[in-house]
Amino acid sequence: MKKTFTLFFAIIMAFFGAINTYALDRAHQLKIYNWADYIDESLIKEFEQWYEEQTGEPVQIIYETFDINENMLTKIEVGHADYDAVCPSEYIIERMLRNGDLQKIQKDFGNTPNWLGNVSPFAEAKFQEMAPDSNTLVKDYTVGYMWGTTGFLFNPKYVSREQLMSWGAILNPEFENRIYMKDAFRDIYSVIVLYAFRDEIEAGKVTRDELTKVITQERIDSVEAILKAAKNNIAGWEVDFGKEKMTKGEAWLNLSWSGDAAWAISEALEAEEPVVLDYVVPQEGTNVWFDGWVIPIYAKNPKAASYFINFMCKPENAIRNMEEIGYVSVIGTPEILDAMQDPDQYMEPIDVTYLFGNIEGASEAYLNPVMYPDKSIIDRAALMHDSVEQTEAMLEMWNRVKGSNLSMFWICVILVAFLAVAVVVFASMISKRNALARRKLHKQ
Repeated sequence: MKKTFTLFFAIIMAFFGAINTYALDRAHQLKIYNWADYIDESLIKEFEQWYEEQTGEPVQIIYETFDINENMLTKIEVGHADYDAVCPSEYIIERMLRNGDLQKIQKDFGNTPNWLGNVSPFAEAKFQEMAPDSNTLVKDYTVGYMWGTTGFLFNPKYVSREQLMSWGAILNPEFENRIYMKDAFRDIYSVIVLYAFRDEIEAGKVTRDELTKVITQERIDSVEAILKAAKNNIAGWEVDFGKEKMTKGEAWLNLSWSGDAAWAISEALEAEEPVVLDYVVPQEGTNVWFDGWVIPIYAKNPKAASYFINFMCKPENAIRNMEEIGYVSVIGTPEILDAMQDPDQYMEPIDVTYLFGNIEGASEAYLNPVMYPDKSIIDRAALMHDSVEQTEAMLEMWNRVKGSNLSMFWICVILVAFLAVAVVVFASMISKRNALARRKLHKQ
């Protein structure tokens, strides 16, 4: 009995000891919340070793992923999740700044190099547009990670570049049931509104930045009317499968993010049966989107989080991330420019001084034009913003647009499917009734 009691006591003490150890260990844990497939995962272990070398403190990364910005934000704002470093999109960063959800990033790294200054001034200027007031310096709270544009990913076998030089291409009757549209109401609104008010832009009555930032009911209605007019052309609403269909040659046209387009173009060429794809940004303009690192208000290890964000800004790490995930880093240093140039593959020079400044070769760089658009395109680009009090109106518009998007083709498909099910059910009922009649006759 005494031995049993001693064993029981030891188990209890070990249990509470484990709880106490966990509580102590949280100070040496770094909880990261990022998009899936959005980092070179070998950097995670390397950071743990590097951090201990720099600070003398051990750290263990707990790495989790999310697939929807709003789900991530709910876990933090409602669930008070204690993630230390999170990578939201620009409109969520804007909302978190406005709601006071963020801590300042620590920038005193002692003898460790500070790589935060490698972020391109272009990205910092765009991030500053997220400021909730004139007193907030946004770079105190967030550091850019990846960025890109929105445009048309297309198959030149069926669609020419000239046909896509306007967002009005979604209205072209030649594309009936051929367009896969992103199921992302902010992204779609932010580019279609530029088409809806193209004449006002041209006349200097409104800027692209004003159109994407100041969301009014008039502008929502204009976008809704255009999208509804395009309903017969929309083959489906997608977040990820559109690019897959494009790589297999099963689709003509996909309203796409540049990062997905770059991946699809490369993937399609490497397929067993290669497919040639291309990407274009229409003349009316586009939205530039960004993802960036932040430290939420409930973070428990802001020091390690700050070191991690700094580590991500080291040029060689930025290059590794780009090579792994296919998106474009906001880092604008000579190392990045040199690493990404390929004069043998990209024959037309591109002006990327907006990102790399006065670095030698930036005015005529031989880069992937999908990943690094020319300055002439960026001059026509605006940042996507949070819809704030218009979010409900935007969602209602989106639901109406998607709900009305049953083209005659799909209506016929649904009717045929319904009739087929009805015939099967009816036939089954008749069969059962006949079988029952036969059993009754047999009993007699």
